[in-house]
Amino acid sequence: MPHPVIPNTTASSAPVASSRAILAGGPFRRLLAVRLTSQIADGWFQAGLGGALLFNPEKQTSPVAIAAGFAILLLPYSLLGPYVGVLLDRWDRRASLSFANIARAVMVVPCAALLWSGLQGVGFAVSALIVIAINRFFLAGLSAALPHVVDDRKLVPANALASTLGTICYSTGLFSSAVVIGFHLVGGDRHGYGLISASAAIGYLLSGLLARVLFRAGELGPLAGERRTGSLAQALVEVFRGMVAGARHLAGRRKAAEVMLLQAGYRYLYGVLTLATLLLYSRYFGNSTDRAGQSLLSLGLVVILGAAGVALAAVVTPLAVRWWDGRRWLIAVVAGVGVVVLVFGLPFRQTPLLVAVFLINVAAQSIKIIVDATLQHECEDAYRGRIFSVNDTLFNLLWVGGLFTAALILPPNGKSFVGLVATALGFVLLSVWYAAVSRRPA
Repeated sequence: MPHPVIPNTTASSAPVASSRAILAGGPFRRLLAVRLTSQIADGWFQAGLGGALLFNPEKQTSPVAIAAGFAILLLPYSLLGPYVGVLLDRWDRRASLSFANIARAVMVVPCAALLWSGLQGVGFAVSALIVIAINRFFLAGLSAALPHVVDDRKLVPANALASTLGTICYSTGLFSSAVVIGFHLVGGDRHGYGLISASAAIGYLLSGLLARVLFRAGELGPLAGERRTGSLAQALVEVFRGMVAGARHLAGRRKAAEVMLLQAGYRYLYGVLTLATLLLYSRYFGNSTDRAGQSLLSLGLVVILGAAGVALAAVVTPLAVRWWDGRRWLIAVVAGVGVVVLVFGLPFRQTPLLVAVFLINVAAQSIKIIVDATLQHECEDAYRGRIFSVNDTLFNLLWVGGLFTAALILPPNGKSFVGLVATALGFVLLSVWYAAVSRRPA
């Protein structure tokens, strides 16, 4: 049986474009500037929200409330995502990118003010949701605009370069916020977190202005002849029907469905570990007001090491698949995470946990690379966009499900030997399941 592989999407008679060659293109550099200024602002904004939720000495948020906060911010973002393209195919993308981030800069102000005031009620949740939901529209717009700034043969490495640098900038925003709090440059209370969130308005405004100044109207598409002009309501109905058709197509592509389910199961268990890590750093390692700033700084190291794991996976995965094969590598990394969780997690000490975070994120990104490539390889082109929308929705739903499971079974400080062993066993059983189902002929 052929195994999931990473298709040689960049191999052709033309040489593979290097990062330096891609960066030499002026339009790509300009679009990258729009992306990176926005994503570092994402890090600042979400650091302010997360800090207020986890490290605010004035309130002790329950694990269920933390999970609910993630659900409120993520689920609408995921469920509405497939409909974003309907608007992006109708409006000038340069104007869309500019307006989206200028609007976010405006919306950050009342959200940060409510955070500063400690009024984290419905108004705060709605304003934060709007800021984060617009990000889905913005990132989709960047992806749709990319073919207008690089040659077709450079699209794969350009996508990889842009997403990797974006992740680094986002992580830098999170880490720099942790440094500011950890070294007491601003207070580790609602006022300090409000200031950090408010600083995101600068990045969003700069990104929106760069999109408007660096590009001409129509330069990022859609071209006049390609712009959708039909009924918006009918287009939205077509998107829903397309999602259903994509799910049916996926049901007939068993290898693609199996790797998607493997990733969904991994994300569920990853969600359990995510909340456990947040609780350990905010309640167990930082269980006093005096240590809250230091714990936030330590959590910043978790973010940086997670990003480093993602970057390493981009290098290691193609080599591993070439030397071994995709199926065996997936089985190995998922089972390996189960071992990592036991070996580095059970001591419940910060240094081993940092090693675990790094390795778990190497595995997570490695799985994502192989799953994305398998979906591209196994599914017909006419269905790929809809199938990736299904995958994205499943990806976030299972992660949130893991967060709620952890909130219900873990103690308030996140330290649970039984919970950690059960999660490690879950990774091992997941790898055994995939090893069994993927052996059958397609």
